[in-house]
Amino acid sequence: MPTLYEQLADALAQRIHDGLLQPGERLPSVRQTCAQVQVSPATVFQAYDLLEGRGLIEARPRSGFYVRKQLKRSAAPALAASPREDSTPVAVSELVFEVLHSTRDREVVPLGSAFPSPTLFPLDRLARDGARAMRQLAPQALTTELTAGNARLREALRARCVRQGLRVGPDEPIITNGAMEALNLCLQAVTQPGDVVAVETPTFYAALQALERLHLRAVELPTDPQLGVDPDGLAEVVQQHGVAACWLMPNFQNPLGALMPHARKQAVMDVLRRSGTPVVEDDVYGELHHGSDRPLPLKAFDTEGQVLYCSSFSKCLAPGYRVGWALAGRHSHAVQKLKMMSSLATSVPSQLAIAEYLDEGGYDRHLRQLRKTLADSLSQLRQLVLKHFPKGTRVSRPSGGYFLWVQLPEGVDTLQLHRQALAQGISVAPGALFSADQRFRAALRLNGGHPHDARLQEAIKLLGQLARP
Repeated sequence: MPTLYEQLADALAQRIHDGLLQPGERLPSVRQTCAQVQVSPATVFQAYDLLEGRGLIEARPRSGFYVRKQLKRSAAPALAASPREDSTPVAVSELVFEVLHSTRDREVVPLGSAFPSPTLFPLDRLARDGARAMRQLAPQALTTELTAGNARLREALRARCVRQGLRVGPDEPIITNGAMEALNLCLQAVTQPGDVVAVETPTFYAALQALERLHLRAVELPTDPQLGVDPDGLAEVVQQHGVAACWLMPNFQNPLGALMPHARKQAVMDVLRRSGTPVVEDDVYGELHHGSDRPLPLKAFDTEGQVLYCSSFSKCLAPGYRVGWALAGRHSHAVQKLKMMSSLATSVPSQLAIAEYLDEGGYDRHLRQLRKTLADSLSQLRQLVLKHFPKGTRVSRPSGGYFLWVQLPEGVDTLQLHRQALAQGISVAPGALFSADQRFRAALRLNGGHPHDARLQEAIKLLGQLARP
């Protein structure tokens, strides 16, 4: 559970985002807030400090706390893109390889990276847990739990998912080499070469790479930058294109950061249920919500076993350990067979380290701190972009994860910007990565999961200069 001051900060932040507290407006005094919500002055000061760290308010000596005036430019959120009406083959791998290769250099400011800072994770403790678990492991266990994964970790995952409201059978979890293997295996289980797969607009480039590898065609779905996929648009696309499957990210979609409301998730599942269309759900960012409650995945609304749910520990606990999982519903047997025929098994030491960590407790405490850090960091990044980027720039306003989707004025080519920035030691993820036909040339994705040191601030300032038409 979030602390009292975190709950108070979240409530005030929501009022600011909803426009109920305007830029330049004075917040209630500490005494007034204590009386209104029945908390101590220390709680109010902690909440105001948290909001100040997120860049939402500012303290004025002998005057009080005020909503930051920089927020006046936040009235221009990201715009929804018009999806292509026809399906198209996919060919993005070369561009993805070029861009991702640039993030490996430690001297480069990693705004184009897909991962938050490794300093945010309990890597020392995971290493100790893994070493202890391996010393206690019976030798025969190295070969008795291969394809489906370690029984201890599978049960821990099943129990956690059930507590979060998912219907999960006792043998359903399949441990994979990261979420990417889970997503690829699930997609392969429900499609054949030449099939049409519905994806969001824009969409995660790894989804496009999976379609390319499996010789599938992509058709785009109408996607709101704040609310995700439109159920009516989904129904129309499924009917017109004979869609074999959908690949969706309802919680903090990459790259938009969109969070699909519960009612919309239910409506999406109603459409898919009527059509019998399976959906591969990518929920790797679900644990990284900035509010008090974890949003439910589509899987929680699935009554027919047609959601193939995929997630991992790579973004929230153990980057580099490559431990993910699939809850594939009625397709579990097919996914497990594909796993056996491809990679056979997932690293035993990595599985045991995470299982040991989960058994010891502290995972939820780690997540609370990680969420706070990422929320603060993303808010600061958004303010820097609004301050330094050209007039007319639109920026997403995610309530979870650590990505910003930035739409620059027309005429800016972010693929060219990427190459110019890289020459200055800065990586970004240009918008061309996020569509089958390399559209969104005036957009880019920025990673807000790294410390806001002077080097990063200078990088944003320089990017803003390079981005001027």
